[in-house]
Amino acid sequence: MDPSMYVAYPHQHNGVPMESKLATYMNRQSVGGAHTSNVTKQLSNLSLDPSKKVAVAPEYIPGRQLVNSNNAAPHAYNNTYHTPQENVGGTTYYYVQNPVVNPNIQPTVEEGVEIVGSPDPPPLAYVYPGTPSYLQHPVKPTKGNCNGTETSSPTQHPSFFINETLRMEILQKNALALAVPDPAQYPDLPNEVENYHDLVPLEILQKHVSSVLGYQTSTYKATNIKNGIKYCIRRVHEFRLPNTKCMVLVDMWKKLIHTNLVQLKEVFTTKAFGDSSIIFVYDFHPGSESLLNKHFSPSELNGYSDPFSSDPNAPRPYSHTKNTMLRHQHNSMLPESIIWSYIIQLTAALRVIHAAGLAYRCLDPTKVLLTSRTRLRLSGVSVPDVVMFDNNHTNPLALMPHYQQEDLIALGKLVLALACRSLLAVHRDNMQSSLELVARSYSNDLRNLIMYLLSNQIRKSVTDLMPMIGARFYTQLDAAQLCSDVLENELTKELENGRLFRLIVKLGTIIERPELALDPQWAETGDRYMLKLFRDYVFHQITDDGRPWLDLAHVVSCLNKLDVGAPDKICLMSRDEQTVLIVSYAELRHCLETSFNELVQATKGSAQEAV
Repeated sequence: MDPSMYVAYPHQHNGVPMESKLATYMNRQSVGGAHTSNVTKQLSNLSLDPSKKVAVAPEYIPGRQLVNSNNAAPHAYNNTYHTPQENVGGTTYYYVQNPVVNPNIQPTVEEGVEIVGSPDPPPLAYVYPGTPSYLQHPVKPTKGNCNGTETSSPTQHPSFFINETLRMEILQKNALALAVPDPAQYPDLPNEVENYHDLVPLEILQKHVSSVLGYQTSTYKATNIKNGIKYCIRRVHEFRLPNTKCMVLVDMWKKLIHTNLVQLKEVFTTKAFGDSSIIFVYDFHPGSESLLNKHFSPSELNGYSDPFSSDPNAPRPYSHTKNTMLRHQHNSMLPESIIWSYIIQLTAALRVIHAAGLAYRCLDPTKVLLTSRTRLRLSGVSVPDVVMFDNNHTNPLALMPHYQQEDLIALGKLVLALACRSLLAVHRDNMQSSLELVARSYSNDLRNLIMYLLSNQIRKSVTDLMPMIGARFYTQLDAAQLCSDVLENELTKELENGRLFRLIVKLGTIIERPELALDPQWAETGDRYMLKLFRDYVFHQITDDGRPWLDLAHVVSCLNKLDVGAPDKICLMSRDEQTVLIVSYAELRHCLETSFNELVQATKGSAQEAV
């Protein structure tokens, strides 16, 4: 909804819909005589004759769907069309010649645009790994207005509002972030833990003891009392006071900021739960999903052990009971592009961690989170450093090189498990058959990377993986930038909607106000009366048979012109058809600002009197 976007209407005369009674009145006034003023002559030049071919400059419509372009995805935001086209009466006709029909992509018909020749536009030349679904499957407009043309629903117009799929995702995350605790279900939860309150469990509380760390853990969403921001807190139950030497590592983790890490905020001990617990506070990412839940079968979820909260008799990570039958199917295996996307993000996080002299130490499917469609983040940082701190070493960083090598081995196991879609793939008895499956299903580069990470014969470094990743890094970067452009474009729509919302608020506070400064006729005289007629012109149009005439593009166009004070002139008429005014948007804007300033001054006067 750019202020410079003016939508042309083929059924419109002098800025008024032909179906409107106002247009009928104006036509009756002009029959059999010349125009009465130069203004009327200028208005007559604005009429669109459907029988004439009018050359109209390409207009910018924010959020145009990618399916309307023949360009590949790297140039998806170039709105230049290369198909044969012509403009007749304000309607642009595109003649698509022998397009490749993609049944998964629905056409998007903009206001004033009709696709002729085939209902399906050319598909995207290439869909990037992790491309949002609302790019691959645009919202299909709904049919049916009184003009007989295809328009979009006011709540789903792709050019004016945020994409419906993206909006629902954001609403779902907001709902999770705003969840409140249920005292009846969790009566033992404390009201406050240090500076945090409104604790909501993020997982089912089970009294299990971890076989790795030896402590029960639980995770909550909490709100900071000072700033109101939501955080994720991980509690380690019945933990003794940590060694002060490990706090050096905690301070190093708190300073580490990366897009693929769930950032650590603070660590403290508390007795609010009735025992001596240690609390780790992280950024909260609502709606996150672990790789374990995302890519592995439910039968394996039951057999996999979370190293932070599990039964001591359960199998440890990647060491299930011997079973040489790898339960995988070729049609369910992950695309290689997704695996490389995960590898790039995981290695990017490990590179920053290792460069800081730290080690992650818990790289497994339960701790790698998908916080958005394609964004991976490592969670639970610093927990192993505090809980499993080695008191025999005076220098807490002495064993970090060894732990860093373990991180790379764990990365190799994770990639192998993802490639085979089975946690059994990394079992020692199944390793050879798993690598053979990778060699048959994926490229040699992926197999070589896995073998390099799982090798114990050489000293590995995360930077050595760059030559193996190669040019795939550019694909990941391009996909990230494309996603950023899409989100920025969607945000621009809502930014313009906010601007028009403020304009409507001004109109609503002025029009039909009961009184101002003891004057009950204030809203019905002078500038305010013109604004009232303009309100009817924008929102209360009707057809010649009395039916409401609804067109979102008409409303948006009028409000945009009012906001910028366009010189275009329109004809306003009272409801009794006794008053007719021809005014410009610039004059209406001046009326709006003057009237609203009167309200502001009256508000200030009331405040001063109250003081």
